[in-house]
Amino acid sequence: MSYLKTKENNEDVAEFLNTIEDVTKREDCFQIVQLLEDISGFNAKLWGARIVGFGNFKYKTKAGKEGEWFLIGFTPNKDKISIHLMHGLENETALLSKLGKHKIGKGCLYIKRLSDIDIETLKELMGTVYVSMKSDNAS
Repeated sequence: MSYLKTKENNEDVAEFLNTIEDVTKREDCFQIVQLLEDISGFNAKLWGARIVGFGNFKYKTKAGKEGEWFLIGFTPNKDKISIHLMHGLENETALLSKLGKHKIGKGCLYIKRLSDIDIETLKELMGTVYVSMKSDNAS
């Protein structure tokens, strides 16, 4: 039984992204969708009201609670785009050093706009972390 309120749904991702007022951020988000669909092989799905996720996996916590989450995704926030890379980001110092203007948190890469970073490095970083995430959660 899942305990998270945020779940995959059938809302239209393009419709959601088209509500982003900042034209540059909206275009960046559509480009990120294309990148992540190419990397993952999954179509974009909305998780909750604001997260765009690709693929999914089931997990079980140490406390025995079960849930489902996406393998890779992103959230367009007012001041930044959060790219959810889950884990493995801390091992990618070489790629992060070539990426450009960004910040990282636990499992997230934060960028303001795609023009601030090297897209090829971003693709390599997302692909590397996605493959790791997928293999760690293979059934």
